[in-house]
Amino acid sequence: MIYRQLGSAGARVSAIGLGTNQFGGKVDQDGVNNIIDAAIDLGINLIDTADVYTQGRSEETLGVALKGKWDKVILATKVCMQKLTQPAH
Repeated sequence: MIYRQLGSAGARVSAIGLGTNQFGGKVDQDGVNNIIDAAIDLGINLIDTADVYTQGRSEETLGVALKGKWDKVILATKVCMQKLTQPAH
């Protein structure tokens, strides 16, 4: 696996990251566990998620799958607030 330096803090991330927008939806917990294990075995350490993926279930299933493995990954997540509707003018 190719790794790249992330900033000046010394963190190195895999050039290939794992997106998780279907975790907890089309991909059930067993599938998430298998995908995470395979990704780590391949040297992928960058995992991307967001609180809006599958209504938060992506982060929940990741938490279960990463139990005891947090030292092997760098988790990138995003926080999103629902859009406020603007009144018509």
